[in-house]
Amino acid sequence: MPLDHASQLRVVPTGAAVGASVPGLDLRQVNDTLFTAIYEAWLTHSVLIFPGQRLAHEDLIAFSRRFGELDHAPVQENGRRFVEGLPEIYIVSNVLGPDGQPIGSLGAGEASWHTDMSYLPQPPKASLLYAAEIPHEGGDTWFAGMHAAWQALPASMQARLRGLRVNHDGTYNSGGFLRAGVVPTDDPRDSPGTLHPLVCRHPETGREALYLGRRRNAWIEGMELGKSDALLDEIWAEATASRHVYRHRWGKGDLVLWDNRNTMHRRDPFDPAARRVMYRTQVKGSAPPMA
Repeated sequence: MPLDHASQLRVVPTGAAVGASVPGLDLRQVNDTLFTAIYEAWLTHSVLIFPGQRLAHEDLIAFSRRFGELDHAPVQENGRRFVEGLPEIYIVSNVLGPDGQPIGSLGAGEASWHTDMSYLPQPPKASLLYAAEIPHEGGDTWFAGMHAAWQALPASMQARLRGLRVNHDGTYNSGGFLRAGVVPTDDPRDSPGTLHPLVCRHPETGREALYLGRRRNAWIEGMELGKSDALLDEIWAEATASRHVYRHRWGKGDLVLWDNRNTMHRRDPFDPAARRVMYRTQVKGSAPPMA
């Protein structure tokens, strides 16, 4: 495919509320014109899948940087921070290194629904995950469209939710592991994190979407805990309903890009004896989530 003809960009929607595949590209050879078309497709579909890539760490970083400045990888459960010399790369893996220590984070268990690092005052804009090794089965990643979920709510519920803020908890990561240096609490009202609007407007598309983060230890500001839990349970039931969700079955060489501002995602568990090695980059947000 001629890389200087963005009109020939092939975008194949998944048929779900979010997601589209973009086959036939070598992301090592994307020019500015083609990237503009990719970016527009990403804003439209929120999740893009680029199959069949062969990316070195430097290639992944270079493509990711087109979307903005990159975050440094967070500290993993084993206390390691990043790939030596490449602080932008975060390893998601269950594989043990020669020293018997995990080479990455999150293990082989289920990763619960979440928005990446939404416990921060200014969460990341986007995440990119590249599949270097995948198990024979399991480890699928699910993406939920928060704009579609918001649109599905009755007008009375939408009116009730506008103006509310929810605490995005920073105690545990999506694999259920305690974050480094955090002391856990049993009361969501005291848990570390950041209050964000429950309903946010996308800074580029202008579309409204739910902004939930994680269910564990979430709390709606100013609300009695039992009432907060009941309302959040109702919202989460809609947000994660199957009609709003795309399930991605990974192929080796897949690169998946998602908009962290209007999607959530989760991961299925897989056989701990199988190998799964993924490399993630994260694009810094340009502003706090806004109502």
